[in-house]
Amino acid sequence: MLSPPIVTTVRELQARADGERAAGRRIALVPTMGALHAGHMSLVKAAREHADRVWMSIFVNPTQFNDAKDFDAYPVDLARDLALAAEHGVDLVFNPEARELYPEGAKTWVDVEGLTDALCGASRPGHFRGVTTVVSKLLLAARPHVAVFGEKDFQQCAVIRRMVADLGFGVEIIGAPTVREPDGLALSSRNVHLGPEARAQALALVRGLDAAEAAVARGERGRDALLARVEAEIGRAPLAEIDYAELRDPDSLEPAPAQLAGPALLALAVEFRPGPGGQGKRVRLIDNRVLAPAG
Repeated sequence: MLSPPIVTTVRELQARADGERAAGRRIALVPTMGALHAGHMSLVKAAREHADRVWMSIFVNPTQFNDAKDFDAYPVDLARDLALAAEHGVDLVFNPEARELYPEGAKTWVDVEGLTDALCGASRPGHFRGVTTVVSKLLLAARPHVAVFGEKDFQQCAVIRRMVADLGFGVEIIGAPTVREPDGLALSSRNVHLGPEARAQALALVRGLDAAEAAVARGERGRDALLARVEAEIGRAPLAEIDYAELRDPDSLEPAPAQLAGPALLALAVEFRPGPGGQGKRVRLIDNRVLAPAG
């Protein structure tokens, strides 16, 4: 199967976008950092429902990593990624060098305030500034009508929607549901770094989400009581260290009230240490669920 055309410069991508738009065709962009899996392919499927052309960017963005070691260790296999993109009908891949998006002497950043202060923003300073800056560059390069992101990164979706609205990009942001492995663990390129014991214990995130959802279904509305259930469930995993477990407003990401009166985002970030004998690496996983009290 032939791989889709690969574009490496902003100028060429903009020219192609102008041509598609002049022909009356809609463009959907699926931004990725490669290491593609079924979750990314679900974004491609969602993009196809909203556009005539589906473009994917594959770019490991250095500015959103807090630790240079994490950036260096990020898995890169372009040949595999291109094969998957071709298999799922991606029409074009944008694969620039870092200097193409961050030319020498670049001093401009895009920063969304407020929404980036909590959750992953609190534990990963500067992360979202890197995300919003690179997404801005990708949107300016691809000039899409639609861009698709995974709801597993719920905060990222909220931040990008705010940025797009504030800066008038004129792009519709689509959130695609989280894709999970057969046992329920949210798909992530990080999962492969879990040792066997940590991989088994990683299901504590799903059990925590399930416990809170079940409690809400039984009538529990207390924020602290719900979080205590989640923390107790995750606490049963000896290798787990909670980064955060919080209930937030799904739109503003402000803290949920003491008594839930409407939908609330339950957001989790948990780090798993290597298993016995040093199996695997230290891995940080995120997951979330919107809890919706009846009535």
